[in-house]
Parts: sequence; structure tokens; C-alpha cells
Amino acid sequence: MLPKDIKEMLEKNQYRFAGEHLHSAVQICRYTKRALRGEEVCWKENFYGIKSHRCCQFSPSVMWCHNRCIHCWRPIELNLGTKIGKIDEPKEILEGIINERKKLLMGFKGKENINIKKFKESLNPDFFTLSLSGEATLYPKLAELIKEIRKRKAISFIVTNGLEPEKIKELQEKNCLPTQLILSMNSPNKKIYNSWHKSLKKDAWEKFNETLELIKKLKCRTTLQLTLVKDINMKKEYAQQYTKLIKKAEPMFIHVKAYSSLGYSQQRINYKLMPTHEEIRNFAKELLKYLQKYKFLDEKKESRVVLLGKSKKGVKIKKREI
Repeated sequence: MLPKDIKEMLEKNQYRFAGEHLHSAVQICRYTKRALRGEEVCWKENFYGIKSHRCCQFSPSVMWCHNRCIHCWRPIELNLGTKIGKIDEPKEILEGIINERKKLLMGFKGKENINIKKFKESLNPDFFTLSLSGEATLYPKLAELIKEIRKRKAISFIVTNGLEPEKIKELQEKNCLPTQLILSMNSPNKKIYNSWHKSLKKDAWEKFNETLELIKKLKCRTTLQLTLVKDINMKKEYAQQYTKLIKKAEPMFIHVKAYSSLGYSQQRINYKLMPTHEEIRNFAKELLKYLQKYKFLDEKKESRVVLLGKSKKGVKIKKREI
């Protein structure tokens, strides 16, 4: 059960909870808000064809994670470990998340600059991304939750730290992999990994590498995501080290992203260490020197993100991949 003080703190930040045991939460993404106002859309829409205004960003394990990553904009200092305790059922979670999201969206209805067509569509999300906060693979019934999303014929993304390879194997065995699995890879070597992630798991680096090896065997869209901070994990000499890890996984795609000074991360990392898009672009090109199978596929300057992949074909998500 989520402690009362943490629940109140999250609610002040516009999180809303679903289920009796308060381990699942939803929040309206800033790109969803911008899309409703006819402004900038998420880079995932540009790359993959997902509609930002129909995105539901949530977590079934909102304050439970193995790591305390320095770049995380969430209040990681308040993480509750890796044991959620009593849990709610997947169907209950998903229905509750959708209802709470609707309530949050209702505040946009009467505003002058809101696109009414998009607003109506937004009430019926067709993209669920398990990336809001915490580590999704710690929720014991994750496979069943993905099934519930599939029943709605909706796209699912899971962003994971890769420390539960057994859970990912279970998703594969139960034919419950998400549309796209995204593995966060923010460190080129064990030394930086330990200082960056501050993991509770003693064998975290080994478990992470086990997941890297697993990625190439998965029957779903796969991605490695690098969030880069100047002078910490994006020095030029690290490029070849990153590519050795990338070659272990052979993902379909690679996201090369700039760190953004947001939320609680501002207390840990100086905002001056945010890379520019040009710096991200140059680092992505440095990676490609060692990745013969990959190409520069796309970029979004406003979001300071670059997409690398093996082919321009198959980037947009198709119905059969859901």
C-alpha cells in the first residue's frame, strides 16, 4: 500500500490512482496537453505514427523500482523497493486508469484553444505506455495486463530497466509481449552504471546484460534508449563501449535522447549538462561508425532525439504488430 504522504505528494503533481491498493497511477503527458492545443506532438508520433492526444501514460508500480537513477525526474528518493505487496487485478487497473484519465482530461473541454475533435478522441486512448514512474516488470500480473490492453486493440509500450529478465521471458512464453519493448541503456560500462543507477540489486549490471542478450530473441518490436548527459555518460570515447552493448541486443531501433532538466532530477544534475540537439546528433553519428547494420532514420530537433535503425521500412506501427 502506498504511504499517505507519498500519495498526497503525487496527487499534487496531478497523478491519479486506480485500484484498491494504490500501486497504479496515471498522469496526463505534456505532449498530450500540447497536442490538444494544436501545438507540438510527441516524437513517438513523428517516428511511429502514434497519436499523442490518445496516449495513456501510466504505471502499475508507481513508486516501486530497483534503481535510483540520477536523471529520473520522479522522486526516486522515495522509492519503495521491489515488493509491491497486495495487488489489484489487471482489468480493474486498466478500467480505473482510463476513468481517472478521463477525469483529468475534462479540465481541457471548455478551453478556447482546444481541438474538440482531438479532445473527443483523447477520451478513448489507443496507446498505453507503461513508463510513467516505477518499474513495470515488478507488477506480478504484467502479462495479463498486456492482454487487457490487446483486448482494446490498442498499442502497448513497456519501458524497462532490464533487471527482471525472468519477467520478460514470461511475457514471451505467454505470448504477452507488448507492441514495443524499450530497454533503458544509460551507461556504457559497469562503473558508470553503478554510479548512475544506484541500484538496490547487487547483480544489477549482470541482470541488465542478461536482458540485453534476451532482446534479440524477442518476438516484438525492440528498442534501446540512451538518455545522455554531457560530461557524465556521453563522452566521445564511450561511443564504442555503447555499441558493444547494442550489438549484444541487436534491437530494431535505438533512441538517442538528450537529458532534460525536469522535476526532481534538477536537484541531482546541473541544467547546464543538458545536451543540445546538435550534440545528440553528433553522438548518434559517432555510434554509427561502429554499427554497420544501423542507419540514421529520423530526428526531432525540438525534443533533442534521434532515431537509429536497420531500415526505414517498418518504422510506423502496423495493426498486425499490436
